[in-house]
Amino acid sequence: MPGRVHPRQLAFSLPHAESLSRDNFLEGPVNAAGLALIDAWPEWPNRIMWLAGPEGSGKSHLAAIWAEASGARSTTANGLTAEAVPAALATGALVVEDPKAREFDERALFHLMNLAREDGAYVLFTGREVPASLEIELADLRSRLRAVPVVSLLPPDDQLFRGLIVKFCADRQLAVDESVVSYLATRLERSSAAARRAVDLLDSEALRLGRPVTRALAAELLRDV
Repeated sequence: MPGRVHPRQLAFSLPHAESLSRDNFLEGPVNAAGLALIDAWPEWPNRIMWLAGPEGSGKSHLAAIWAEASGARSTTANGLTAEAVPAALATGALVVEDPKAREFDERALFHLMNLAREDGAYVLFTGREVPASLEIELADLRSRLRAVPVVSLLPPDDQLFRGLIVKFCADRQLAVDESVVSYLATRLERSSAAARRAVDLLDSEALRLGRPVTRALAAELLRDV
């Protein structure tokens, strides 16, 4: 009928499980030092370690692997209070994610480091910044943090980047061929975060449009990237 309006198909954002197991960690030269640190536990050079790297470099995945092995709890740096420190260290191991300058309680973090040392607990910090780059007013905390050994992760190389694209597609149960992977690998910023965003976009738009994930669809959606 003339003038008939066709209903637009809606895409529902359903939860999908991203595998953070040891077996599903994609190892390469850029993250080998981080994986070696996790695999070496509990034979660490220091009971408090710092894992640094850009967004999407694998910090959270490595922390999840370590938490599984060590029984560690996890907290964000800005969510930690002095009162919560004893409970946070109750298992003898703790992941502290994303310390950012002036966004956490310095006295709580200082209390954490002191109690961890007294109790012989393990602490793994993960963040984009390294301790030396944080602006910290509490001199004792600044000194303690800058003495923490740092292991750095780098952005993915070409082989690892392609592997990440395949992994993110598999996590969403997306069937893609080599032409899609090659297009994304050459088109996107070389970061895990960019690959994840692109795969999320392809998944949601393919569902909304009722189309398979092809190179042509990827080119339509990412032409302005």
